[in-house]
Amino acid sequence: MSEQLLGLLTGLVFGFLLQKGGVLRFDRQIGALLFRDMTIVKFMFSAILVGSVGFQLMSDAGLITLSHKALNVGAVVIGGLLFGAGWAVAGYCPGTAVGALGEGRWHALFVIAGMLLGAALYAEAYPYFKDTVLVWKDYGKVGLPQLLKVSPWQCIVVLWGVGIVTFVWCEHKRV
Repeated sequence: MSEQLLGLLTGLVFGFLLQKGGVLRFDRQIGALLFRDMTIVKFMFSAILVGSVGFQLMSDAGLITLSHKALNVGAVVIGGLLFGAGWAVAGYCPGTAVGALGEGRWHALFVIAGMLLGAALYAEAYPYFKDTVLVWKDYGKVGLPQLLKVSPWQCIVVLWGVGIVTFVWCEHKRV
């Protein structure tokens, strides 16, 4: 099976799960941003927890090789701020915008167009960023375990602990 076909199938399954989980709904998106409805946080955190174990097991078995993007503080901070601002203004993140379009919410086209425009603007501004933002505290191509000098499984155990506490808190607060 080609990588493109596998990517398409994976994307369709993910979109189906987003829709069934109810995370494509605008009120859920805004609820997450206001910490009033943690459905999206629980959905995505569940995927991260399961994925972290699955990817590490496949890596340990030699089935995949994990590779990292450069851990650059400037890029992460500015990218995170732009992502959060776009999510707050649009009411969708990139995945949910495409899912909403798949549900027939045509206004999501504006969000997708904004994402494409933002990517094009970044590509044009990359020469400037390469010599400024992208040199702020660059740790190289490392993951959290390498940065902390611990086993990946130690990070996964801590992540699962945080996840369980988060889920219990969300259920206790009924959010």
